[in-house]
Amino acid sequence: MGEFSGKVAFITGAAHGQGRAAALAFAKEGAYIAAFDVAKKIEYPAYEFGTSDELKSLKAEVEALGSKAVIAAGDVRSDEDVTKAVKATIDEFGKIDILFNNAGICAYAEVDKMTDEEWNAMIDINLKGPFNVARRVVPYMKEAKSGVIINNSSVMGLRGGNRLSHYAASKWGLTGLTKSWAIELAPYNIRVVSIHPTGVNTPMNDGLAAMEGMTPIEIAERSAGNLQPVPWIEPEDAANLVLFLASDKAKYCTGGQYLVDAGLLSV
Repeated sequence: MGEFSGKVAFITGAAHGQGRAAALAFAKEGAYIAAFDVAKKIEYPAYEFGTSDELKSLKAEVEALGSKAVIAAGDVRSDEDVTKAVKATIDEFGKIDILFNNAGICAYAEVDKMTDEEWNAMIDINLKGPFNVARRVVPYMKEAKSGVIINNSSVMGLRGGNRLSHYAASKWGLTGLTKSWAIELAPYNIRVVSIHPTGVNTPMNDGLAAMEGMTPIEIAERSAGNLQPVPWIEPEDAANLVLFLASDKAKYCTGGQYLVDAGLLSV
């Protein structure tokens, strides 16, 4: 029996990277998984996203661990897509105990050269997306009088970043949502927290590097400034924090911002 045996975790951006790592970590501890991902290339940013094959292989891996999974392809910007995925999860498992709002994008842009399309995509995916998902999941958590929402923000949700104003704005906004939802949902025994990773060794990091004409290690070293001597952390490092915050060990943690930043914000 795992720590999350019988629990249901709904994870966005689950096909690869931090979302996939969290899904597998939860499954190893007995949780059932609802994996939601856009599962296709989108118009912005111009790097590769999760795929339907990755979603299918995630389901197979979860089941190989002795757990169960529901997979759904969709865009967090689409209320229709989100509603369908949440309904499929409820139909299969009857509840959602944990929401990991992980789906997000990142790209560089100078403020005076940024287009409306770039700004809108960043805000809609990184900020409106978590809102879209939460508003469809929260009614089931309210009914159960129990739940945990973990929003994947960033160190940029607590500081600024060069040529990252739209990204930082979206992640600061997510920090604000976290604090506000924690206040609003506490009477229903629903906890809400945010995590704030430094750079993570994911396909997104590779995509950003390619867009900048750099190698992943070069872009990580340029942007990170980690106190500990690592260019990035691994997806599993972020997943470990997610599992802790979702567990009863963190039952009195709500409204807070939790760093997994290799000391970046200490200097």
